[in-house]
Amino acid sequence: MKRRMKINYILTLISVFCIGASIPVLTGSSQVTEQHSAKSEVPYCVTPPTVPTQVTFDGKTIDLRRYDRRERMDREMMAFTYMHSTTMLLIKRANRYFPIIEPILKANGIPDDFKYLMVIESNLNNIARSPAGAAGLWQFMPATGREFGLEVNDNVDERYHIEKATVAACKYFKQAYAKYGDWMAVCAAYNAGQGRISSQLDKQLASHAMDLWLVEETSRYMFRILAAKEIFNNPQRYGFLLKREHLYPPIPYKKMTVATSIDNLSNYAKSQGITYAQLRDANPWLRDISLKNKTGKTYTLYIPTQEGMYYDPKKTEAYNKQWVID
Repeated sequence: MKRRMKINYILTLISVFCIGASIPVLTGSSQVTEQHSAKSEVPYCVTPPTVPTQVTFDGKTIDLRRYDRRERMDREMMAFTYMHSTTMLLIKRANRYFPIIEPILKANGIPDDFKYLMVIESNLNNIARSPAGAAGLWQFMPATGREFGLEVNDNVDERYHIEKATVAACKYFKQAYAKYGDWMAVCAAYNAGQGRISSQLDKQLASHAMDLWLVEETSRYMFRILAAKEIFNNPQRYGFLLKREHLYPPIPYKKMTVATSIDNLSNYAKSQGITYAQLRDANPWLRDISLKNKTGKTYTLYIPTQEGMYYDPKKTEAYNKQWVID
């Protein structure tokens, strides 16, 4: 008898529990739905960035109101805005590389905005190498690098030389501009090749490269450049809050000219008070443990100073004040 009463008691508790648990489901389903429509359960919000109605490239206005241009720009703006770590790294690196690149572009009569082409080509990684074999900040293929004056072999590869590769890129841009008379077409040609852009302009009876039907990579390419410029000019607007100390400062070097072979670069680096790794980091165009130099060519080696290698982030200066909040 006692056992039966105990079982009944347990069954009663279970029934009460089940009924109580079901009440919110039976009576509050509409309320839960309404709450979920107004609030999110995730601890952060995601919203698309505003697409500008127009942007400029080399001072010329590009209208982005038409649906196809707007949506292509929208895609790239979202990519840069929510590619958080990569975009922050781009701004950090730009503080080191833009001071080198901008004067070279200006000296060669190339619009300053072409530095954003370099941004999307290599993510400002000077040792970047694509699966296809393109290398350096400007991602030259070996044959194209040689065509525009760079030494490219197993011992020396000047596609990784910041200044020389930038001068070579300027030569390409000027050659392409002489053909098209439009800088955005030059950008498209840098990605797809001049032959393809020229033929498509003729076949499609188009007057502007941005109006061409192209493979997705090239179609996106032009808008990625514009989106990069927009993000770099307004990083806080898109959620990137960097301080001066977060940026990478230019590294001071002393320059050493050599016109002979160097049999062992490790020994050479040690004689200069640095490591082989630091020598290669400062001169990534060196591709071996030695510099053969059979022709007696004059090379300039960058040797980082001891003070420069131990920089104080708190003393870092922002090359562009718009990049930082302090």
